[in-house]
Amino acid sequence: MRIVQELLFIIAFGMAVYLFSTKVRQIRRNILLGRDKDLNDHPDLRWKNVLLLAFGQKKMFRNPLVAVLHFFVYAGFIIINLEILEIILDGILGTHRLFVPVLGGLYPVLISAFEVLAVLVTLGCAIFLVRRNILKLRRFVSKDLNGWPRSDANYILLTEIVLMLLFLTMNTADQQMQLRGSEHYIATGNFLVSGSLASIFNHTPDGTLIAIERTCWWLHILGILAFLNYLPYSKHLHIILAFPNAYYASLEPAGEMENMPAVQKEVQLMLQPELAASEPAPEGMPKFGAKDVFDLTWKNLLDAYSCTECGRCSAACPANLTGKALSPRKIMMDTRDRAEEIGRNINKNGAFTDDGKTLLRDYISEEELRACTTCNACVQECPVSISPLDIILQLRRHLVMEESSAPAEWTGMFSNIENNMAPWKFSMDDRDKWATEMNQ
Repeated sequence: MRIVQELLFIIAFGMAVYLFSTKVRQIRRNILLGRDKDLNDHPDLRWKNVLLLAFGQKKMFRNPLVAVLHFFVYAGFIIINLEILEIILDGILGTHRLFVPVLGGLYPVLISAFEVLAVLVTLGCAIFLVRRNILKLRRFVSKDLNGWPRSDANYILLTEIVLMLLFLTMNTADQQMQLRGSEHYIATGNFLVSGSLASIFNHTPDGTLIAIERTCWWLHILGILAFLNYLPYSKHLHIILAFPNAYYASLEPAGEMENMPAVQKEVQLMLQPELAASEPAPEGMPKFGAKDVFDLTWKNLLDAYSCTECGRCSAACPANLTGKALSPRKIMMDTRDRAEEIGRNINKNGAFTDDGKTLLRDYISEEELRACTTCNACVQECPVSISPLDIILQLRRHLVMEESSAPAEWTGMFSNIENNMAPWKFSMDDRDKWATEMNQ
């Protein structure tokens, strides 16, 4: 019977790892559909960002209570799952609590710490469910989250609660079996939480107690493996991608916009025409801005897959707050959805086949893009260093520079800048006349 259980475990574990790794490879391929961009400078500053933003969750602590709860859920879930290594080895080898002889007296200390964190994770998830579904904070009831995104968040929180309760119930049954001196349940010492709850099972028959412990063990590990494969389809992929995204975050001053070399060169030649003779002929027409995910950078697509859908960006967006169509969160969700659609196209056809769709207009409207004030509030608020603004700017550049699509107010300003080198309708020769008139 033990061999059968080991085989079943190995099959389940192998399938979970295979499915997860396959999806991860597909996501990596989708991210790399974007244009290349070198972000390997200043590794010291980048690692600092990882420590402060990803590990330390620095931006979350603007709201200390929520930050502490989120830290309990995030850190607790990650740390508790370190015990998964022991469970996996127990499943493969047919052992029980393999690390007890290795860690000795440290083992009950570690498990007790894990149990305390499990209680905190359960508490934190319960509070977050209340915030989403009873208190209904504005950013959680936005139409951006209609349908699957809203359900996704609730499913994850409920799953984490169930996994933590299974972990505690498993340990409680294990502690009671240890007290009874059962041969298979080696003495580990007292666990802080489950040890105090062991008396609940004082009158439970051994067979029932073993069934409870084994059922919880199997449901816990299968739940973890299922959760692992759910992550790539969920907003909770940020649990993994927050770290590389923080590392590759922009180190430029906040709000600085990226210039286009081709345009810069044209302006320079306009101001210094004598340089034109020494300039090599351009190789083809440059492409301005972005129309689809292929025109964005790989960092933009990594941003999209790292989005937590928390809505802090939209809650801080002045356009969104005043009823405009723009929602930075939706920009990121739409970008990811388009990348996923292209990924499915590639999976089906072996290479991308034109589907007649683009990110611009089919997913993100001109109205949304034009509502952006480029104030940088969305970038400032994002806890994992995502930049919706960069995607907005690139899509808007395509509209203006490739399609000449802009409101009348903008085109007048563009013409003035091109002809008068200023937004106003005055030539450079007439620009200082007001000062002359004052002296008359």
